[in-house]
Amino acid sequence: MFMIEPLLLLFILSLVIGAAYWIFRPQTGLFWRMERSKKGQQRIQREDALKHILRSENYGRLVTLESLAGALAISTAEAADVLGALEQKELVDFDGSSFGLSAEGRDYALHVVRAHRLWERYLADETGYSEEDWHERADKVEHQLTPDNADALAAELGFPTHDPHGDPIPTALGSLVPHGGQPLSSVSPNTTVRLVHLEDEPEAIYAQLVAERLSPGMIAEVVEVSAERVRFWANGEEHLLAPLVAANISVVPIEEPAEPEVVGQPLSSLQPGQKATVLSLSQASRGSERRRFMDLGILPGTLVSAETRSPSGDPTAYRIRDALIALRSEQAEKIRVKPIEEPE
Repeated sequence: MFMIEPLLLLFILSLVIGAAYWIFRPQTGLFWRMERSKKGQQRIQREDALKHILRSENYGRLVTLESLAGALAISTAEAADVLGALEQKELVDFDGSSFGLSAEGRDYALHVVRAHRLWERYLADETGYSEEDWHERADKVEHQLTPDNADALAAELGFPTHDPHGDPIPTALGSLVPHGGQPLSSVSPNTTVRLVHLEDEPEAIYAQLVAERLSPGMIAEVVEVSAERVRFWANGEEHLLAPLVAANISVVPIEEPAEPEVVGQPLSSLQPGQKATVLSLSQASRGSERRRFMDLGILPGTLVSAETRSPSGDPTAYRIRDALIALRSEQAEKIRVKPIEEPE
C-alpha cells in the first residue's frame, strides 16, 4: 500500500491551510473581497435603476421590466431581481403594471443625480478633462460620493444650480431650478435664443453637439427650421443640424434685444505674420484651460501675433506679451480675436 511520507504530508497540509487562509482570511481574504465587489456591483446596479425610474417619471414614461432591462443592458430576469431588491428595501412601489419611486426612493435617486452633476461641474470648472469625458467619469464617481461628500463638493464649487450641460443640480433637500428651455427644433425662424441645456445622452448625438462647439449660455440666431434641417448662427459660426439632433438642445427665446456678442474670429485663423487683438475667450473654454489662458495674459485688448507654424501644421507659436506660446488649433479656436489691418 502506497504511503505518503510524513514530511510531504505536512507540506501538502500546510499548502492547503495556507491557501484556505488566503481565500477565507477575515475581511481581507479573496472570498470576502469578491463578496464586497459583488455587493458593490449590485448597489451600483440598483442606483442606476433608481436613476432610470426617476428619469422616466420626469418624462412621464412608464417603467416596465423591459424598459429597465434595456436601460441597464441586462436581461428581464435580472431586471426583475433588481426591482425585487428595490421593492424589498421600500425604494419602489409596484401597482401591478409598472414601477414608481417611493418617497425614500426618490430621495435616494436625487442624491445619485446630484452627485453625478456636481462631479461634472467639478470636472468642467476645476480640471482639464475634455468635455467628452465628463459624463463617463461622473457615472463612476456618483456611486462613491456620500451625501456629506456631495455637500462639501457643492460648497467648494459655490453651490452651483446647473451642471455644465445645463441640467439642474438638486440641492441637499431635493429642490432644483429647471432650465425652462424648449427644443431648438421647435423654435420659429428669425428668433434670437439663448442655449440653456445640451442633452448628453445618447452619446452619439452628444458627440455631434460637442463637435459643433456649442455650450449653454451661447446666443443663437435661428435662421431656418424645417423637416430636413435646423440652421442657426452661434458664436460667429453657422450650424446645420438634423431636427433630431437639434431637439437635444434646449433654448429660451430672448424677448428683449440682447447686447451684441463680441464675436471676432478664432485665433487659429491667423496666418504667420498676422497680428490681432484679443476680444474674448469662448464659453467653451473652461476650468484649468481658461485659467491658463488668463495666466498667460490672454485677456481682452491683448496684442497677439502668429509667428511660426510647425511642419505638421499644429501647434502654432504665437507672440503674446513678448513671450512665444505654442497653442494647438483646438486651443486657439477658443480665443476670439480681431485682426489688425496692416497699412499698405
